[in-house]
Amino acid sequence: MSTENLTHLEAIKKIKELSESARICMFCTELETLPVNSRPMSLQETDDSGNLWFISSADSNKNFEIKEDRRVQLYFMNNGDSQYLSVFGTASIYKDKSTIEEKWSPMAKAWFDGKDDPNVTIIRVEPKETYYWDTKAGKLVSLLSFAAAAITGTKTNNSDGVEGNATI
Repeated sequence: MSTENLTHLEAIKKIKELSESARICMFCTELETLPVNSRPMSLQETDDSGNLWFISSADSNKNFEIKEDRRVQLYFMNNGDSQYLSVFGTASIYKDKSTIEEKWSPMAKAWFDGKDDPNVTIIRVEPKETYYWDTKAGKLVSLLSFAAAAITGTKTNNSDGVEGNATI
């Protein structure tokens, strides 16, 4: 696996690609407390600045924990394409109508009584440190490479993958 550190627009593009491909992450709060509190969260979008947006309930433990400590860790996994993303960042909670209107998703109706539900909040995570793992050729080519190595008894050349920092 080779290392390729990305910056600025390349970093934002990679963060957007991997997070939106996976869609679900483990959203971790209270990073100083062990075990770390984590829960699955569905990503609404990753914007053109690299910020990650989520819909959350105002009375959730996650929101209370963010009010105490805004540092969060997100782990995205797209096993189908062997893509992984770790995002450490700062969370901000929004309750204003314009942000809710902009980030609202019809899927959120499963948890809320519409956009005007007083419990609807929007969480923005601004990445501070991001690390990614990706395959250049995709999972199928990687699996074929591993299978060929197993059949022939040779070591695989695990050079089709790339990993690195994605610094905005």
